[in-house]
Amino acid sequence: MTTVLLIRGAGLALLGALSVGDISAQERAPAEPELTVFAAASLTGAFRELGVLFEQAHPSTQVQFNFAGSQQLAVQLEHGAAADVFASADERWMSYAVERNLVAGAPRLFAHNRLAVIVPVTNPARIGSLKDLARRGTKLVVAAEAVPVGAYSREALTKLAQAPGFPAAFDRKVLANVVSEEENVKSVVTKVQLGEADAGMVYVSDATGAVARYLRVFPIPEPQNVRADYPLAVLRAAKAPVAAGAFAGLVLGPQGQSVLRRHGLIPVALQSGMAVSARTR
Repeated sequence: MTTVLLIRGAGLALLGALSVGDISAQERAPAEPELTVFAAASLTGAFRELGVLFEQAHPSTQVQFNFAGSQQLAVQLEHGAAADVFASADERWMSYAVERNLVAGAPRLFAHNRLAVIVPVTNPARIGSLKDLARRGTKLVVAAEAVPVGAYSREALTKLAQAPGFPAAFDRKVLANVVSEEENVKSVVTKVQLGEADAGMVYVSDATGAVARYLRVFPIPEPQNVRADYPLAVLRAAKAPVAAGAFAGLVLGPQGQSVLRRHGLIPVALQSGMAVSARTR
């Protein structure tokens, strides 16, 4: 069974066979009119900006995006949805695509993320700390466990339950307060922003930008936080393989990494054929 070639040890990940140098050579090929990118919902802001930059550099190619939960995207690809690039918010769903022979070459790690708890800026439930998430009657919204941020959230709650100062069975008490499980992280943010929930667990990057003024953010301590790893791959059935490779090069290059950082993600650094993690789990 093929697996994603990503190694977490010391924050290192092996890169796939496609190099930025290869992309430059491929750009001499005839232009492809449309590039379709399937990307995790948490990448919406960053990838839309990257799409604009890509179209400026490749005016004959239009970029189309499909943003959704990584699990939804992987299943869509399995059932024949047409796309050129897949960017997942975790290795689990990229592995799912790899195992079904949907990916060309090896996926490449391009960013990380962290978790935080958000509440409406008015904070009607008067949440003052993470411990209050376990208080009876608190309305919590999280992503479903199949969604990357949902799995990460449950992992972080398990760690918090083992941390000094947190009540016994903290994770179970918190999950008992869940009133809704969403299919992507943007839906979690929206429900909290609109006051339909007292709190939610999201990526740090989703509590930045224009939405930040509607939210109050409670950081999760580093020892109990979880690092989300984002891999990207060109798809085997890509109709625009040259443009797909060039887009991957943009994401992994200095300009793309700067865009990711500006949108609250943790970029990787490219050094000597390796992607070096900005943080370790």
